[in-house]
Amino acid sequence: MIRALALAGLALSALAGPLHAQAFPSRAVTMIVVFAPGGPTDVLARIVADHMSRTLGQPVVIENAAGAGGTLGGGRGARAAPDGYTLTVGSLGSHAAAPSLYKSMPYDPRELEPVGVIAGTPGYVVVRKEFPAQTFAELMAYMRANPGKVTLGHAGVGSTPHLGCLFLEYLTGQKTLQTPYRGSGPAMNDLVAGHIDLMCDLAPTVVPQIQAGTIRGLMVAQPERLSVTPNVPTSREAGLERYLFTGWNAIFAPKDTPKPAIEVLSRALQAALADPAVRAKIQEIGSLPPKPEEQTPDHLRQLVRAEVDRWAQVIKAAGVEPQ
Repeated sequence: MIRALALAGLALSALAGPLHAQAFPSRAVTMIVVFAPGGPTDVLARIVADHMSRTLGQPVVIENAAGAGGTLGGGRGARAAPDGYTLTVGSLGSHAAAPSLYKSMPYDPRELEPVGVIAGTPGYVVVRKEFPAQTFAELMAYMRANPGKVTLGHAGVGSTPHLGCLFLEYLTGQKTLQTPYRGSGPAMNDLVAGHIDLMCDLAPTVVPQIQAGTIRGLMVAQPERLSVTPNVPTSREAGLERYLFTGWNAIFAPKDTPKPAIEVLSRALQAALADPAVRAKIQEIGSLPPKPEEQTPDHLRQLVRAEVDRWAQVIKAAGVEPQ
């Protein structure tokens, strides 16, 4: 009898591990988006969060925490309890270039636990609808004739759109009057309203406005035109072939988040990206769903490390001093 009870106890102990692992998540998961509502990071986060909540069986709640080029929300996410219940949706800017743009960083993106890439986001150069330049060549001519007068808005210092602006100024040698916003959404609102002249931003923010005719696209920073904006010329066609620029958005968890939780979250993201409806939504806004081999935590870990090094060189070459 005693032996039977002991065996039963061992059997229950063996089951306890899997049962405990299956309990995650047992409550809502918070997904901190490091930029304001309406920008590319926010749009893509909401597309996958809805599907992930169904896979996880728990709500995935979006919270926007904008500021300081995404590092405000990034820091909040990095300081959260490492239990898998708080995630951060960041970008190339907030989780790769920011260490080279800020003297004091609240986190090291290379130390976070990667969950996976959501999408790649092609860059665009766009102007307000009534801006006098009809083409990128005309924009350059206008800027040369009016040095330092063109107003440019971006999602904040260290954001991916900001990097696109730095890259553009670096390649052309033309300077603008830059205004940092708390995200691409507010900047785009001002461009549509005619309060600023120019933006270098990403597909999720730009494509709907180009399609609606509220702004004008001068260039997509890709080797080929995108089907969602067939009339927008490529960087080569526009005369600036070297301006090839694709951002990315990805999900991170705090350092030391247990591997089983990361695996559950990563599988939920991969399930979302495998859904044709989700992929269609991502593509409709001009973004690029990652290939299966680009969806793993290991791929994101390697991507972040490579991008931190790459943008450190670009930012230094552009003569930008950390602030």
